[in-house]
Amino acid sequence: MIANFKQTAIKAALEAGVILKKHFGRTLNIRHKGEIDLVTEADLKSEQKIVSIIKKAFPEHDILAEERGLQDNQAEYKWLIDPLDGTTNYAHGFPVFAVSIALERKGEIILGVVYDPMRDEIFTAIKGKGAYLNNKKINVSATKSLSVSLLATGFAYDVRVSPENNLNHFSNFILRSQGIRRAGSAAIDLCYIASGRFDGYWEMKLKPWDTAAGSLIVKEAGGRVTDFQGQPFSHYSKEILASNGKIHREMIKVLSYK
Repeated sequence: MIANFKQTAIKAALEAGVILKKHFGRTLNIRHKGEIDLVTEADLKSEQKIVSIIKKAFPEHDILAEERGLQDNQAEYKWLIDPLDGTTNYAHGFPVFAVSIALERKGEIILGVVYDPMRDEIFTAIKGKGAYLNNKKINVSATKSLSVSLLATGFAYDVRVSPENNLNHFSNFILRSQGIRRAGSAAIDLCYIASGRFDGYWEMKLKPWDTAAGSLIVKEAGGRVTDFQGQPFSHYSKEILASNGKIHREMIKVLSYK
């Protein structure tokens, strides 16, 4: 059964990616959900495609998608969908964005698929079966020290108005790491942890569809995912810390600084 789930998720991600590439760089109809939070026509078309493919294959399953919210029938399985993770990048023509699809069973993520259409990279993981990039097994980095680590993070859409804005953590980490990248897609950041491109990642105020697939991919690649205190992570949590595992304690210590 899990193979059928994976096949359907990959099909949906790839077809959504075709839509995103088709509209990328064109004049878009853009709507503001908040002062700097955007939704484009590409978000909506991508989500419609993904949902239609999944509902055709598994009509009894629940859906939690970024733009349409939750379709809740109290089903055993729930799909968590981000049709365009990195909408601000996309709207500005910056080619860093992804499709993220995860499957939850009784509260636990059992499948994750993240597709980067611009690089034609598809990251996949099944719980207990390892993580893969374009069907090749991947693992987290072997970096052992925060001081030589390349980190990633992001900032919430309320960064202008909220005192909990991640700027303090950014300042602390930039002085203690080799560098920090802020690419603008949580799903890609997590997959880059899984594939060893980044060593550590932290972020606040994310949604379940942002982290569900990527967090499983990190774990299956041998990494560690927790909250900022090192407690077990839930994709419904408001904060995430992911790393190769070797620098995790150092990162927790830095996150404790005020």
